[in-house]
Amino acid sequence: MIRVLLVDDQSLLRMGFRLILDAEPDIEVVGEAGDGATGVGMAGALHPDVVLMDVRMPSMDGIQATGAIVAGGSATKVLILTTFDLDQYVFAGLQAGASGFLLKDAPPAELLAAIRTVAGGEAVLAPTATRRLIDQFVPLMPDPNQRSPREDVLDELTDRERSVFGLLAAGRSNREIATELHVSEGTVKIHVGRILAKLDLRDRVQAVVLAYESGLITPGS
Repeated sequence: MIRVLLVDDQSLLRMGFRLILDAEPDIEVVGEAGDGATGVGMAGALHPDVVLMDVRMPSMDGIQATGAIVAGGSATKVLILTTFDLDQYVFAGLQAGASGFLLKDAPPAELLAAIRTVAGGEAVLAPTATRRLIDQFVPLMPDPNQRSPREDVLDELTDRERSVFGLLAAGRSNREIATELHVSEGTVKIHVGRILAKLDLRDRVQAVVLAYESGLITPGS
């Protein structure tokens, strides 16, 4: 059973999410919070598997709340909800430790799939919002002629791991990486696990963030 905590200051949205989630046999809504501070407290008390987190809320916004939940060291995953008008907050949310983000107008099937994916330890990046996120991130890209301070951490990787990391950060699935590198999917899973451990990353979302920060990949590459 996947235990979900809803954190959103709009009660009607929470009601809608609850109706969708309660209809699923493998998902249980364990609580609701109307602001970030309350959400952090409930996450600590209830230990949900996934927190469905809004961005703009009173008292404490979703970015701060995500950081507080992740800093608490629990296994709880945070899935941030955003709209096209809030994309500027998405990168900050990923840096805070979120396991992904989803557009608020996503269809129910996509919402359910995202929750199950995040609960399983994988990342969720809404494709349409990802494009906008990358566009906003372009001005922050390091000078390609200068070595980024974050690039030093990649020295821990072997040549093969760096190849896997580049493909992973470009959004390829394990199966696609295996096909491109002519190895088994099981081998790719082992490489991904080692990469995350060596770079001290929680999941594939943080891998994407690091890849852009280090200059390993660039928008459009």
